[in-house]
Amino acid sequence: MQKNKKPQGYPVLIIGAGRGGSALLEMFQEDNLVEVLAIVDPNADAPGIKLAQSHGIPTYTDASEALRACKDYPDCIVYNLSHNDDIALEVSKVFGEHKRVASGSEVLLFWQMVTNLKQMKVELEKSQSQLQAIIHNAMDGIITINEGGEIQGFNPAAEQVFGYSQQEVIGKNLKMLMPEPVRSEHDGYLARYRETGKATILGVCGREVTAIRKNGEQFPMELSASEMVLAGQRYYVGIVRDITERKRAEEKIAHLAHYDLLTDLPNRALFQDSLLHALALSKRKAYRTAVLFLDLDGFKKVNDTLGHDAGDQLLQEVSQRLKDTIRGSDTVARVGGDEFIFVLNEIGSDENAAFAATKIIVALSRPFELKGQHCQVGGSIGISIYPDASEDSEVLIKQADDAMYLAKQSGKNTYRFYRDVPARDAQ
Repeated sequence: MQKNKKPQGYPVLIIGAGRGGSALLEMFQEDNLVEVLAIVDPNADAPGIKLAQSHGIPTYTDASEALRACKDYPDCIVYNLSHNDDIALEVSKVFGEHKRVASGSEVLLFWQMVTNLKQMKVELEKSQSQLQAIIHNAMDGIITINEGGEIQGFNPAAEQVFGYSQQEVIGKNLKMLMPEPVRSEHDGYLARYRETGKATILGVCGREVTAIRKNGEQFPMELSASEMVLAGQRYYVGIVRDITERKRAEEKIAHLAHYDLLTDLPNRALFQDSLLHALALSKRKAYRTAVLFLDLDGFKKVNDTLGHDAGDQLLQEVSQRLKDTIRGSDTVARVGGDEFIFVLNEIGSDENAAFAATKIIVALSRPFELKGQHCQVGGSIGISIYPDASEDSEVLIKQADDAMYLAKQSGKNTYRFYRDVPARDAQ
């Protein structure tokens, strides 16, 4: 043993290198607060002796010799695991009678306490590792901020959501992830919560907010925020999820519920809503609104001759021409196989309604190119006027339908008003 060398930790001498001494040495080797000066055992092949030699720790077979070698360390703690009661006497001879020796049940109790603490430490480290693994591998973004709004934690999922690396955001204010005007209001929100304890976001699960990525793109996000206190410090934890795809799916489902799948025109349900809104506006502003019912002439022949795929293409091209013909404030919907219905707002005179019907018929008169062939269709249109013919939306549609049948009976590819329908045919 090197003389006058200052130990790196608290000096310890272990007497007895059997299973207990070996375990004690192994435990001390994991703790930088303790430095084992030497280990003693009369058996040079004892497990503790072999372990000490592998770590470069001095070994002795004679306890008295080891004690004398440690005399320069008066604060040395002697652990006696040798079951030799004479060791205490030897320690007194070397260090003086004030020196106590930890032995027997004392060492066992100490060893058990330290072992339990080590086990608790291992379990705590395991729990922390598991928690970190969960946070690291979570599919949702997890963001932790302190009371001042500075980001303290930012897991990989959050990196993917926002496009920032953890290094880019740690210590920065959370408002960097928010668009205006929320960004400017965020610090004030935290301050008011600290003062009043009243929160609008904390404790709310799945709140929809708008966030902003590193590239400046704004996107819809689902946020669940909560508060926690650690070591007297307040923190806020946010679980975030990019719901862009979900919102797109919801919008698509909503669109499919209100629009025709083939032509992308409003369907009957959406048309009904549009008509009711138009009639309410007409009543409030005291102007006239026209409802037009269109049935294609010659569609069945094209469908039967060229096939359903050509028929579908024809309906799509017809729909586009109809949309191009009416004003942006008007509505056209597909309500049947080759049936379309219009609401023309603030139509004014009957002549204006007739002019709109004529434009539609002219637009349909141009040939359609289908499967390399020129195809011709026409349209028969019925017209009913609010409030002249009726003030009820369903009645107006029925009246326009009746007028459309009159147009077909009149030679097709023309229009008729509901007032032209003979009384015996009107219902």
